[in-house]
Amino acid sequence: QPRRIGIYAGQSPLSQKVALMVTPEQTPVGICTSSGTVGHSLSFGMSDATVIVARSAALADAVATAAGNRVKTPDDLESVTGFVSGLNGVLGAVIIIGDKLAAWGDIQLVQM
Repeated sequence: QPRRIGIYAGQSPLSQKVALMVTPEQTPVGICTSSGTVGHSLSFGMSDATVIVARSAALADAVATAAGNRVKTPDDLESVTGFVSGLNGVLGAVIIIGDKLAAWGDIQLVQM
């Protein structure tokens, strides 16, 4: 069955408002999130959520961290989605910072 994967983005007004829809045909995939504003982990970026969909969870985790570290302001969204789009095995990305959202790839966003 299709699965709706909610995106928690802390204090962003977009938090828990959008989700990824993943269909059985798209699996297996790995989905990981990195954040500079949510949680206790060290991050060099300021995104509220950097979500990566990739062919493996390990790749999704590494790219979420690398991409998230590059997001300092909303002005970085275009360059970071460009960075992600050039990586082999990455299927899609959703990046949220404040009230801004960027999405790229073979993903379907839906409302929560």
